[in-house]
Amino acid sequence: MNTKYSDLINQTYYFPQEEFKLNKDNLQFHNIDLMKLVEKYGTPLKFTYLPQISNNINKAKSWFRKSMEKNKYEAKYYYCYCTKSSHFEYIMNEAFKNNIHIETSSAFDINIVENLLENGKINKSTYVICNGFKRDQYVENIARLINNGHKNTIPIIDNYEELDLLQSQIKNKFKIGIRIAAEEEPKFEFYTSRLGIGYKNIVPFYKREIKENKKLELKMLHFFINTGINDNAYYWNELVKCIKVYVALKKECPTLDGLNIGGGFPIKNSLTFEYDYQYMIDEIINQIKIACEEAEVDVPNIFTEFGSFTVGESGGAIYQVLYQKQQNDREKWNMIDSSFITTLPDTWAINKRFIMLAVNRWNDTYERVLLGGMTCDSDDYYNSEQNMNAIYLPKYSKEKPLYIGFFNTGAYQETIGGYGGLHHCLIPQPKHILIDRDENGILATEVFSEQQTSEDVLKILGYGKNKN
Repeated sequence: MNTKYSDLINQTYYFPQEEFKLNKDNLQFHNIDLMKLVEKYGTPLKFTYLPQISNNINKAKSWFRKSMEKNKYEAKYYYCYCTKSSHFEYIMNEAFKNNIHIETSSAFDINIVENLLENGKINKSTYVICNGFKRDQYVENIARLINNGHKNTIPIIDNYEELDLLQSQIKNKFKIGIRIAAEEEPKFEFYTSRLGIGYKNIVPFYKREIKENKKLELKMLHFFINTGINDNAYYWNELVKCIKVYVALKKECPTLDGLNIGGGFPIKNSLTFEYDYQYMIDEIINQIKIACEEAEVDVPNIFTEFGSFTVGESGGAIYQVLYQKQQNDREKWNMIDSSFITTLPDTWAINKRFIMLAVNRWNDTYERVLLGGMTCDSDDYYNSEQNMNAIYLPKYSKEKPLYIGFFNTGAYQETIGGYGGLHHCLIPQPKHILIDRDENGILATEVFSEQQTSEDVLKILGYGKNKN
């Protein structure tokens, strides 16, 4: 009878997979022995596998290159990283090894851009696409960047007022883009995105405010939908409407030569994950080309803004199961040595599911369990995997410690969880390590941040400060 945890995984999924393999009864991730990490650094432990960032960037570049060659698409492709997915310097350093561009969403992003320029990570030819709702500090920072000579900075107009705000602070002629306010998916509580300008208003806005304005050069139409790039009727319908606006705007505006199709490539969230990236890109490129040829306008340069796709699959977290609580006849709670709310906040906030696997003891028998975090909050749990009714893990044993890993957690979790700050029930922030490989493929690890101490937390809370 097949009762081992390894049997369960093999019967449920195709295993091993590209990034997951087994060494005896321990899990390997990109050929990294996870138990060696545990033995060296302890748990709870967060890690970032830096090479995966470059891997995904270059995959996307290759897919677009192949599609443009296949469709004889006579324009360029620009890969932009949207910083909001992860602002950390180690992420930027890895990403910008690959000749890519940057998308910003708030004022402090511009300070990061200036730091990257100063340190030679990006240069004057790097496009800086400034998205988001722009108030005084953001406008001031964008203006400073442009006034200091970064001509490839393109503020994307989100609302009518921004045009005047930018013009009041930018000295010379500058480039701009316009964001389309896409219609949301029918299940949303509202019909139209709060971001951007409505489809029907874009051409009149251009004629009224931009066409005769010698200080402005419209270069980009920006399109993004909240659900991302998916092969469904909703996405294709919105894309077709976007292309129609581009064609109409291009006929009025000769300088327009860029179409930003945003981001939203999904990342692997289950061992059953399937997504045909090349097919989706082929269809997008083909539809844009056909529409432009029929309208007799030049095809645009294509910009994308990939955040989660860039960094998501580089991240992971490892926890130890500290204790098992049998709460009733059917429910066994495996308590981890950290908190889901604080370290993987998307599991709590939007019910996001990450790949979850046992790190060790794959040759042991398994049992059905629920996973609980250490806070006193009833919502601090993780109780189901996609495509399964419950979580199955090697049986708990006091004598044989069990470690579990969550994978592809590299996007948003640190910033949403409040990196370096206070966390629910004052659960400390885990140790975080960076994993890289040298030119010979030799693995190297370093500690990016130690686990939070009580002194760190008390200092933030104001304890121990001198009272005047």
